[in-house]
Amino acid sequence: MAARRNVLLIVVDQWRADFMPVLGADFLRLPNLDRLCAEGVTFRNHVTTAVPCGPARASLLTGLYLMNHRAVQNTVPLDSRHMNLAKALRRVGYDPALIGYTTTTPDPRATGERDPRFAMLGDLMEGFRSVGAFEPDMDGYFGWLAQKGYALPDKRENIWLPEGEDSEPGATAKPCRIPKELSDSAYFTERALTYLKGKGEKPWFLHLGYWRPHPPFVACAPYNTTYRPEDMPALKRAPTPAEEGSQHPMLDFYLRSIDQGSFFKGATGAGASMDEAEIRQMRATYCGLMQEIDDCLGEVFAYLDETKQWDDTMIVFTSDHGEQLGDHHLLGKLGYFDESFRIPLVVKNPDAAARAGTIESALTESVDVMPTILDWLGGEAPRNSDGRSLLPVVEGNTPADWREFLHYEYDFRDVHYSQPERELGLHMDESSLTVVQDDNYKYVHFAALPPLFFDLNADPDQFRNLADEPEYAALVRDYAQKALSHRLKHAERTLTHFRSTPRGLEQR
Repeated sequence: MAARRNVLLIVVDQWRADFMPVLGADFLRLPNLDRLCAEGVTFRNHVTTAVPCGPARASLLTGLYLMNHRAVQNTVPLDSRHMNLAKALRRVGYDPALIGYTTTTPDPRATGERDPRFAMLGDLMEGFRSVGAFEPDMDGYFGWLAQKGYALPDKRENIWLPEGEDSEPGATAKPCRIPKELSDSAYFTERALTYLKGKGEKPWFLHLGYWRPHPPFVACAPYNTTYRPEDMPALKRAPTPAEEGSQHPMLDFYLRSIDQGSFFKGATGAGASMDEAEIRQMRATYCGLMQEIDDCLGEVFAYLDETKQWDDTMIVFTSDHGEQLGDHHLLGKLGYFDESFRIPLVVKNPDAAARAGTIESALTESVDVMPTILDWLGGEAPRNSDGRSLLPVVEGNTPADWREFLHYEYDFRDVHYSQPERELGLHMDESSLTVVQDDNYKYVHFAALPPLFFDLNADPDQFRNLADEPEYAALVRDYAQKALSHRLKHAERTLTHFRSTPRGLEQR
């Protein structure tokens, strides 16, 4: 057992699971992540239970499904009554530090409508001590740049335009205008080392967040040319966006509404119009951004080695969600495809060295991370947690009653940057879907749109919807019942174990 208990929770942004070398992405060279996988347990079948950033991070840090925490979109508040990892860590004697962001909109009942946090995409979750914030509006990072002597342009975000005044925004091998020594990843790494060096011998918990490989998809030199477009994996998509969109009305809406400007500063044009060469270049840049994070993690790992804290520290590496990267003609994180929901999870537990290097196939979800960390630190997950501690799985003792399928959700109600409700003829409370998925089948249930059903053995990339095929009717029924039963079992239960009796209050 580790002499003292430190936890480093590394949360990257928009990193999909199949871009992990240990899981088959042999086109990537990430030695520090490889080291972590070699000394920890890598989970092959791990999903976020919600997308995009705000809902995903709410589930990760509260241990609750979207159906229970209800911070259903980036702009929707998180109820202040919910326990979260930071609050729970304080109960076991830790002062939880956070670098990065959580994209959390505050509960309006706990503040006022003029609170400036309601004019941004999201702020920091209650309970964390910020030691290197990116939010609000990236002011911390831009202030750091100015303090370093970098002359910011009038429009600060132009640092992520391609180098050269005549550069055309879009998929490019050109570097961005900021040098790597001043990148956002360098900023987070410096903040992490500053925090760690200040802790001395005291136990610590650090949420180390990185913005990358989140867009804009432009990398600092030399990461802009670290990978070649021709080495990128092949696209998974129908011959045309129109053919792709015929699968479902919601998919058709996003294929028509996503533009390149959200992924490349200053770019125009539809995301679905990108040709294969552009997408391969985008993927090469995406990998370059991963390479930069790996180099940054190397600096943090080296400090833990130097100070002999590596063996005292649980390290958890994960992402908030994935990225479509042109698969199914989509960009971003949305809908129901695996590319958006399957994410990395690596857990290095100093108490389970015998399992080092294992690739674990148990089905795991982002809601499991909070209970796992609390379990290792001697705490207890809240009664209403939808996740379970992974420590038995990490140690090779997966419980007999472990989950048999994965569950995740997506809420697509209107937000200020996307308005699907009118086009789809839905009320905001009808704009949602839930998924149950195992090794064989995937069922997607919509609140007010037709369902989807896929045979994953015959159609692993999910092009053929079988929900209306007569020969699959019994299976569709069975998986719909699984989805309903799962929802009933995980309905909010903070107080449902209490009973008033003639003898007074009892707990079950």
